[in-house]
Amino acid sequence: MADETQTTNIAELATELTIAWLANPNTRASAEEVPSFLRAMYEAVGALGGGEAEEPVAEDTAASAAPAVSVRKSLASKDHIISMIDGKPYKTLRRHLARHGLTPEQYRERFGLKADYPMVSESYSNARREMAKKIGLGRKPGMKRGRAKPEAKA
Repeated sequence: MADETQTTNIAELATELTIAWLANPNTRASAEEVPSFLRAMYEAVGALGGGEAEEPVAEDTAASAAPAVSVRKSLASKDHIISMIDGKPYKTLRRHLARHGLTPEQYRERFGLKADYPMVSESYSNARREMAKKIGLGRKPGMKRGRAKPEAKA
C-alpha cells in the first residue's frame, strides 16, 4: 500500500512538473516530446525520492531506436542535415542532440552511423570556414593576408 502511494505521488509530481514546464511561454515542445519529458521527470523524481523509479509505461526499445529517415536522406541536402530522431532539418545537430540527452557519439552509436558522420551541414561548415579565414583565424601573428612569410628587412 505504501509503495502504491509513493508511486502515485511520484507520478503526480512528475505530471505537475511537466505541466509547469509546458505552461512556460518559452517552451517549444512538440506533442512527440511530451511523453519522453514526462518519463524523464518521473525517473528524476523517483531518483530524488531515494528509490529506483519504475517506468509507468514499458517502452519498446527497438521502436525508439528506429530512425525517422535513412542515412542517405539525412545527408541528401548541403543546406541541412535531417535528424534521425524526429526527421526535421537542422544546420547543426549538437543542440538538438543535447535537448534529447545525447552526445554525438551516442547518436552515431544509436543509429549505427560511421564515426565520420557529420554533425554540421556542408553549407554551414563552409560559411563558418570562410568567416574564420576572413577574420584571420589560424594565421600566426604578424603575417599578412595572402603571404606565406612575413617580410624580411634588408
